[in-house]
Amino acid sequence: MRLVSHIPFVLLNRLADLLGWLAFRVFPYREHIVRENLTKAFPDLDEPGLRKVMRRYYDGFAQMFVELLKGATMSAAEITRRVRIVNLDKVQAYLAKGQSVLVVAAHQCNWEWMLLGLSLELGYPLDAAYKPLVDSWAEREMKKLRTRFGGRLVPAKDLLADIIRRRDVVRAVAMVADQEPTTSEHKYWTRFLGRDTAFYLGPEEIARVTRFPVFFIALRRIGRGYYQMEFQPLAQAGEALPAGALTERYARRVEDQIRAAPPDWPWSHKRWKLKKSVYQNRGALKAAS
Repeated sequence: MRLVSHIPFVLLNRLADLLGWLAFRVFPYREHIVRENLTKAFPDLDEPGLRKVMRRYYDGFAQMFVELLKGATMSAAEITRRVRIVNLDKVQAYLAKGQSVLVVAAHQCNWEWMLLGLSLELGYPLDAAYKPLVDSWAEREMKKLRTRFGGRLVPAKDLLADIIRRRDVVRAVAMVADQEPTTSEHKYWTRFLGRDTAFYLGPEEIARVTRFPVFFIALRRIGRGYYQMEFQPLAQAGEALPAGALTERYARRVEDQIRAAPPDWPWSHKRWKLKKSVYQNRGALKAAS
């Protein structure tokens, strides 16, 4: 992996082109899942439009793969050149006053570089929640990659306890929270991309207990291998919200981001394995702007 990461970007991009073509044309990767998810999320797409999004998804999926490898040896200067943060001052203003913050994001574009870029530019400790990998080699290598520039990883199940234990540390706590909560008893149901969808309540519970201000990181691709991050406020410090309101705001931001750039979300993932019971109330709260 480290040998491959030293290959120049121009050659890695050609490799991504080949991998994307193979995944779409020759050895379709989870094609039925990608097609089903996109069809239900965008029912107005005709067949040519659907195949166009699918092809761009596979291209982006392959690009993400080679960028992940490249991230193992990229310099700090190269990361900051390729991951532009437009309004980091909004978060830093809280941190400068001694107020820790919670930042939440989604699996859009290259979320691994998002973590590296934020680690480099934040100027304060950054703790990121993550789910440990089963394979010991993959776990070791991904931890090396994700912590290259000072970020600290905390298993998601231990995050709240870690925040309370280290409450005197002024820091940003980061979570990518659009996964399906298959192992959690506490879920929030809402309509998302045209389907009943369950979301983790973790960010909402952490915000309620800690009273941290909450920001959504909107990430978009601005060019091949180039991204832009923008911080969008979700909740003020100590803001009292009804149950489910913060999660609903998060879900709407994620959905808006996906609809703006459909190929950049992981459609090959089985996101809708959970089925909503008729006894569960769907979230009906409206996200505040």
